[in-house]
Amino acid sequence: MERLKKLNRYSATLTERRAQVGAQAMLYGIGLRDEDFEKAQVGIVSMGWEGNPCNMHLNELARHVKAGVVDAGLVGLIFHTIGVSDGMAMGTEGMKCSLPSRDIIADSIEAVMRAQWYDACVAVPGCDKNMPGALIAMARLNRPALMVYGGTIQPGSHCGRAVDIVTAFEAYGEYVAGRLSEEEMREVVRHACPGAGACGGMYTANTMAAAIETLGMSLPYSSSIPAAYPEKLRECYEAGRAIRNLLELDLKPRDIMTRAAFENAIVMVMALGGSTNAVLHLLAIAHAAEVALTVDDFQRISDKVPYIGDLKPSGRYVMEDLHKVGGVPAVQRLLLEAGLLDGTCMTVTGRTLAENVAGLPGLTPGQTVIRPLEQPIQARGHIQILRGNLAPEGAVAKITGKEGVRFRGPALVCNSEEEALAAVETGRVQPGHVVVIRYEGPKGGPGMREMLSITAAIMGAGLGASVALITDGRFSGGTHGFVVGHISPEAYVGGPLALVEDGDMILIDAEKRCLEVECDAGTLAGRRARWQPPRPKYTRGVLAKYARAVTSASRGCVTDE
Repeated sequence: MERLKKLNRYSATLTERRAQVGAQAMLYGIGLRDEDFEKAQVGIVSMGWEGNPCNMHLNELARHVKAGVVDAGLVGLIFHTIGVSDGMAMGTEGMKCSLPSRDIIADSIEAVMRAQWYDACVAVPGCDKNMPGALIAMARLNRPALMVYGGTIQPGSHCGRAVDIVTAFEAYGEYVAGRLSEEEMREVVRHACPGAGACGGMYTANTMAAAIETLGMSLPYSSSIPAAYPEKLRECYEAGRAIRNLLELDLKPRDIMTRAAFENAIVMVMALGGSTNAVLHLLAIAHAAEVALTVDDFQRISDKVPYIGDLKPSGRYVMEDLHKVGGVPAVQRLLLEAGLLDGTCMTVTGRTLAENVAGLPGLTPGQTVIRPLEQPIQARGHIQILRGNLAPEGAVAKITGKEGVRFRGPALVCNSEEEALAAVETGRVQPGHVVVIRYEGPKGGPGMREMLSITAAIMGAGLGASVALITDGRFSGGTHGFVVGHISPEAYVGGPLALVEDGDMILIDAEKRCLEVECDAGTLAGRRARWQPPRPKYTRGVLAKYARAVTSASRGCVTDE
């Protein structure tokens, strides 16, 4: 590739135009010198804030990124955007702000980058929605950019066993079921989060980090280096050299985020047993990059990719364990050798995916975190796209093989997550039930909140193998059990889920990819004639605006159509 000599093509609007004296005066005011006015300016966006282990260390990481950017001969300018803690908001009305935060993050990054005329962007995210928010903005802007993941948390320890945030949620279910005392539950809670970093299993944050590294938008090992490891600080510093290289090559996000690259990212999600939220987020990022991607692409890829990552929540290990045996690049190498990844895709190193891993070690011999491809946990991916009279536009099931592939049972209908949790706490949820949680979709919630509190309570109460749960909401990456989410169209807009009544027989068949309520068309038509949409829960403010703008989950819940 031919290298550019003028790297400040955007910031020159402010630094070189004679009429922009106000901007220039302010740039002198922040400490720039005459020689800095010819340098490219890099916006370094930190999602750092003190209220969450996932984000508490990100401002420090951003300072290390800035040091690397400055040493690479560029101007680095740190700015900030919001974060919302999924783990802390879980089970409350606050969780409704989680998915909307993705779009607020994207909008705010785009707004600052455009207003300040920055030439390139380095994003430093931690928690779940931070990452897709950053990538959506990068795709819209299409200026040289890369992501530095804040890194995974290390597991806590209690009574000789590793514990994490999901252990804490499930401890509550054990307490409700009388299997743990309150003090035993509190001890698990005290030890679950020992320091900085995103939730440690193959939950949504680590899923998205691994997907984005495989998409090509972060440096090798970014997704698996734990937050507290010295290597994370080195990665931050190296981002400076990498972003200069991208500027010189004029290599932009849409050059990297191609259709083939998105397929690579989906392959990694399937291989590692990643979060169902990856479906929403990759659809939204692809929409921003103007790449055609649908839920059917996830099914097609799931059918050909074996599930090999023995990682929590369904498996035994956490992201730190994967890092110790070779990290995501070692898994990429395994999948490349099997012909499951397209190695020709370009990445933010300026090299292809295959070139990135060619000189790197593979998985440690004898390791058990990643199964051999010929001895998978499951011969196909765990994410299945279901359709039927309950989900004409599709639904997303997480089937790891441990739950079975078929469930049939009577519906227990709940019109909110709180109602469902109360049903578990009071013993209304019994073995054999299909718990239906509706009016929790992107418009109906609004915000399509995650359901880890209820799924963890079901698991902790010992009902995980005998109860299914279906919803137009979504699930945390920490969820496991027989669950189906993202049911589209959602109940709030008149989707068939709104017509289900207690006792209706529900069939979930992952083999046939079917989600059905066993009612004849005439019965459903009669119910539809009587159905009235519920009143909106919010009429002003951020959630009201989100409800008006957001599209269906089957399209990624985008807000800019």
